[in-house]
Amino acid sequence: MSRNALRNLPLFDDASHVAEDKEVLQLDENGLLHTLNQWKTLSALPALRAAIAEFSSQIRDPRHSLRLNGSGNKHVEFSWDYFLGELSQIAESLTLDRARYYVDRLVKGVSEVRTSKINDINLNRWKEYEDIYTDSLWLIDRRDASGAHSAGYWGNFIPQIPHQMMRRYTKRGEWVLDTFAGSGTTLIEGQRLGRNTIGIELQDRMVEQAKLLVSAESNRYGVTVDVVCGDSTAIDYQAALAQYGQESVQLVVMHPPYFDIIRFSDDPRDLSNASSVDAFLAMLSTVVDKAAQVLDRGRYLVMVVGDKYANGEWIPLGFHSMNEVMERGFSLKSIIVKNFEETSGKRNQKELWRYRALVGGFYIFKHEYILVFKKR
Repeated sequence: MSRNALRNLPLFDDASHVAEDKEVLQLDENGLLHTLNQWKTLSALPALRAAIAEFSSQIRDPRHSLRLNGSGNKHVEFSWDYFLGELSQIAESLTLDRARYYVDRLVKGVSEVRTSKINDINLNRWKEYEDIYTDSLWLIDRRDASGAHSAGYWGNFIPQIPHQMMRRYTKRGEWVLDTFAGSGTTLIEGQRLGRNTIGIELQDRMVEQAKLLVSAESNRYGVTVDVVCGDSTAIDYQAALAQYGQESVQLVVMHPPYFDIIRFSDDPRDLSNASSVDAFLAMLSTVVDKAAQVLDRGRYLVMVVGDKYANGEWIPLGFHSMNEVMERGFSLKSIIVKNFEETSGKRNQKELWRYRALVGGFYIFKHEYILVFKKR
């Protein structure tokens, strides 16, 4: 529930005293559990609502006994928005049984951590993860340009993609492989999130640039982040990982060239220099085969890819690529469509492209795919 909604509830008329939505509220864990368990003993809904109203008013005082104020007591952290939303849902319950159910849920959110095998999301507090995407349409107005992230490399993807994928499909301390490292977007995000991340990149100059960018980013979790110079269609992935004492990875991220839309180099091993769509798909499939050998069973491979238009025909490169992966022991979990409003090549040619679309009977690309697969 948003803060605006909370302000409209009588229980939270004093919400103007609440700090910004994302400010952390630290409360004494044992004291909070004692309060919640007392609420469960109340025998009437009006009494419970009154107790919550009094508590919600008093807890805003930084001197409240449950506010830690630097003490060393065991504590639990909430965002204000989440915590007040939980209190609101309890108070707005229509029956005492339902209110007690929500109190029990909050107790679990305070005292228990329930995660899955593939990420660190606490499912007992799932509503607190508002920043994690779960829809299949991503409308992102601008790329994350914080820290070492840069949009200087033509063709790199936005940091939000590896950020979301690592949050959803890895735990802190696990290993991520990026088979087309480019300028290091996945590496930077992996270091930020505490994921060991290894990239493979064909171009020497981009390897050096990626290493420089990674070195400029804080490594607060002390993870291993590195980029290997090599051909992702030919390199020995097991040997590459063995350099770091690792036999497998828990997530593979692939952002290959979209065939020849952007020529990244003159190297014939570069997928952007493939002689045909079929040749491109064959090279891409080789990379998938090799990555699959080091990806743990039941873990995820993410491919970011777009389509192509040539000779008056839309070439569904994304779906061709999807089929190649599915033929190699992967099940398709999601097709995410991500928008992009302009590219470097079309930034100053919007009117020209609109004219071309009207003349040619096609639609201008404004999207790419994030394909999510699970290894069987």
